[in-house]
Amino acid sequence: MKTVFLDLDGTLTDAGPGILNSVSYALEKVGFAPFEGDGSWMVGPPLWDSFRTLGVPESRLDEAIKHYRVRYADIGWLENSLYHGILQQLSCLKSQGYQLCIATSTHIIYARKITKHFGITKFVDYEFGSKSDGRLADKTSLINYAMTQCNANAENSVMVGDRHFDIIGARNNGLRSVGVTYGYGGYQELEEAVATKIISEPTDISNAVSILLR
Repeated sequence: MKTVFLDLDGTLTDAGPGILNSVSYALEKVGFAPFEGDGSWMVGPPLWDSFRTLGVPESRLDEAIKHYRVRYADIGWLENSLYHGILQQLSCLKSQGYQLCIATSTHIIYARKITKHFGITKFVDYEFGSKSDGRLADKTSLINYAMTQCNANAENSVMVGDRHFDIIGARNNGLRSVGVTYGYGGYQELEEAVATKIISEPTDISNAVSILLR
């Protein structure tokens, strides 16, 4: 079966506000100043990597992530919005017979809350996300695990995402990829990661997938 793996944050939904507000909350809880400036680089990568980059010492990473999750579970996941046309695109892909799978670095518990809240759940066959201890937060391992679980093969699969993590994870598993510039990565990041195809609008997803998997 032809399979489409879909990133969540920055691809199906604009999760930036909730993520950045929760990061600032966690930083204050561990004695750091709240984050200021352009935090787009924090939307997509594993939380552990983001907090390391922000200077949180290794010994306090789990504490920072715990505080992050407290706020994110309460309100952060709701500080989210669906990109224009996404549900129509998912419906179109589904009607064409593709197996649709969420593949996100977001904790699977929160990912499922978000997909249910925005009406995404009814279109997807599987949802894959990271574990509490950080396992499967890396896109290469996540996609590999997801492919095994849903019996997908590289030749008939494609990954759709907005960051280089998505594109590199796809390449490392032999998949072609669709990079979306309306999210948090941008054209240059996706081009440098060697995305198979790059699109600029959410409403272009189904067409791009059809071209790669025809």
